[in-house]
Amino acid sequence: MTDPEGTGPEAAGAAQGCPVHPDAPLLSGLEHDQTPSQLYRRLRAEHGAIAPVVLDGGIPAWLVLGYTEVTYVTSHDELFARDSRRWNQWSAIPEDWPMMPFLRHQPSVLFAEGAEHQQRAGVITEALEAVDQFELAHLCRELAERLIDTFAGSGGAELMAAYAHALPMHAVVRLCGMSPDSQDTEDLVRDLGISLDASESDDPVAAYRRAQERIERLVKDKRESQGPDITSRILAHPVGLTDEEIVQDLITLIAAAQQPTTNWICNTLRLLLTDDRFALNVSGGRLSVGQALNEVLWLDTPMQNYIGRWAVRDTRLGGQHIRAGDCLVLGLAAANTDPQIWPEGHIGAENSAHLSFGNGEHRCPYPGPLLADVIARTAVETLLERLPDVVLAVEPYELTWRPSILMRGLTSLPVTFTPVVQ
Repeated sequence: MTDPEGTGPEAAGAAQGCPVHPDAPLLSGLEHDQTPSQLYRRLRAEHGAIAPVVLDGGIPAWLVLGYTEVTYVTSHDELFARDSRRWNQWSAIPEDWPMMPFLRHQPSVLFAEGAEHQQRAGVITEALEAVDQFELAHLCRELAERLIDTFAGSGGAELMAAYAHALPMHAVVRLCGMSPDSQDTEDLVRDLGISLDASESDDPVAAYRRAQERIERLVKDKRESQGPDITSRILAHPVGLTDEEIVQDLITLIAAAQQPTTNWICNTLRLLLTDDRFALNVSGGRLSVGQALNEVLWLDTPMQNYIGRWAVRDTRLGGQHIRAGDCLVLGLAAANTDPQIWPEGHIGAENSAHLSFGNGEHRCPYPGPLLADVIARTAVETLLERLPDVVLAVEPYELTWRPSILMRGLTSLPVTFTPVVQ
């Protein structure tokens, strides 16, 4: 089997086999989308820390369920690498496969390895380090106030669309040097969302192509007129990345920052509005917001699965025989709730050793998690301060999760509150 381009690391030696198991479940559908913890529990009981699964289109893979095993895979790049050209299944994958935009090899930091990855990640880290966190918090506060003003007088809102999605979108595009209020920007974020979280009515490949074209225009504009933004800092970095490399890295950066942060905000609001442990503390204040944000990263992490790693050679992991070229899906949500690390089912709200931002060389680059925390925390705190009596407009069991292998986010979060006179 060969990769889409016909060449790639270890391609010639990739094993022709693949992880086939008669009971391997599809890693999507109702059970996975609405109650993934039950699926993970069943797979652990049947297979242990590494379970065979099937991706859309009947493509086999391994789901890494164990905390220790995810940590091991992400810490041993010499065994489990990021260059997707190693995949031994490319000949079975059609060009319009929904996951193609983010799994076909591209000149992106996502697929870079070794010294190249260290250099590319270093450029992103330096660009992010220049973001003033106090200024970002002030920006997010202004954005939050403006968004809340649009629905505060109505006594009700659907917070996913009107707030949780909009706030990080405006913050992230502003940091990258784009106008937050243009239709072009709205279209970009929508297309990146489709490519990450496709439904049957969407075309993720076409959506990704449109998003790429928009970022190409941004890079071209910033080449001509740079400013105090992430894009300009990457362009000016002495490493001298090509425009193609910068475009791909910006797509990665925006996609990783926008939708996961949206889900983090909304999942945290859901927890605060449905869990009695937080209700008494949150009412009229914000004592438990930090704990709620952290607990969500353990129990309802915004990025529940990550694809992935590809085995460099035949090896064994968690009692399973992994062949060269096999795909490993990192089960971040499953690992965070691994009974081996939480034997009594109790998650320590103050413990931050979760894997929600990844692990190892390819984890979310510093200070990305800190910036995401500023955006999410400001969004939650501002909403609770402005609308202290906000409550769910439906019963908790009526809330549904979006169908997605990768993301963990609600389809909607309808609420009611006392109208605020402007």
